[in-house]
Amino acid sequence: MKLLHRVGYYLLGLSIGIVFVAFFFSGKKTSCNYGPQARALADFSKKTLVEDSTKRILGKPIDSSVFEEILNQAHIDFGRSETQLDSCKRYLVRSLYKEKSYELKVENCAQKIRVLSVNPVP
Repeated sequence: MKLLHRVGYYLLGLSIGIVFVAFFFSGKKTSCNYGPQARALADFSKKTLVEDSTKRILGKPIDSSVFEEILNQAHIDFGRSETQLDSCKRYLVRSLYKEKSYELKVENCAQKIRVLSVNPVP
């Protein structure tokens, strides 16, 4: 078989495979969260937030919409987080909200997530 024929068959199979994968995954909410930060943030967004009216950012209580906005620009400091706990793991999340930097201590349990503290970062 000539080299040109082999390349042609390869490109034909590759294009059929790409079309199949694009068709198979279209419309689904698939994501590739390989890093620990991406996995933790995806886990946070899937769980229900236990709202506490005493935890506030810029005078607003942290509800699910504010928390989702915080997670969009969040970075987890794993060095200062307590991820080896048996019950609920505690994470230190740094994020920007309305162009101000905050540190949130977040408790991640099996079904719920709770904001333990909110501190502005100078």
